[in-house]
Amino acid sequence: MANRIDWIQQELSSLKEAGLYNRIRTLSSPQGAWLVVDGKRVLNFCSNNYLGLANHPRLIKAAQEIVTRYGVGPAAVRTIAGTMDLHLELERRMAAFKGVEAAITFQSGFTANLATIPALVGKEDVIFSDRLNHASIIDGCRLSGAKIIAYEHNDPASLEEQIKANLSQFRRALVVTDGVFSMDGDIAPLPDIYEVAKKYDILLMVDDAHGEGVLGHGGRGIVDHFGLHGKVDGEVGTMSKTFGVVGGVGPGTWSSSSGCASADAPSCSRRP
Repeated sequence: MANRIDWIQQELSSLKEAGLYNRIRTLSSPQGAWLVVDGKRVLNFCSNNYLGLANHPRLIKAAQEIVTRYGVGPAAVRTIAGTMDLHLELERRMAAFKGVEAAITFQSGFTANLATIPALVGKEDVIFSDRLNHASIIDGCRLSGAKIIAYEHNDPASLEEQIKANLSQFRRALVVTDGVFSMDGDIAPLPDIYEVAKKYDILLMVDDAHGEGVLGHGGRGIVDHFGLHGKVDGEVGTMSKTFGVVGGVGPGTWSSSSGCASADAPSCSRRP
């Protein structure tokens, strides 16, 4: 009699035959331009360590000092006994950096989308989502239970067409888009998307994971790049790309209508 889990091996074999089996590379060196991968020194073209911060001496020294002071983890969820003053300081600094009222951090950028989108919309609502949005946005939309309606990639006219045809059927609506699309590197036409969302009084959220450190003054991202402070309702971001560490941030946090909300915030509207 066949073992009840024999099908797993058959599925793995099928993936290998189709060239779809994911063979994970193993790094034996710090993240950087040159890596040791599976014992070989290779030039790295595929990480998101845009500014080289993952192995920066100042970050290594700061991390060592924090581990000595706080240990290696909180050992509890944040809602029970896992929120440290360190978390709150990070969130204050991120809010000031982004020029928004508040920020909340997550374990990853993926979980930031999974947590944020279902908090904004539910089964009675609709999400208008760019057709090429990241998988974390798609999963967050599915988790929310809201109706998902895709509009054509980076096409504000298609977005408006879908809104006109569907908005009246739902309680609330959310427009969500990547800022910089990771596969092709193209940038969302955020000013035009904002105008459509504003016209129909719809919440607008952007995932700026690949825009941080690349766009805007001092790498503040796509909202700063287009001067949309106080207009885009929320951003989701990540610490695991430009910032070179681990974690996510969101919901980018509901922007002040005055632009830079914090008195300690830098001049967000400046350009490099």
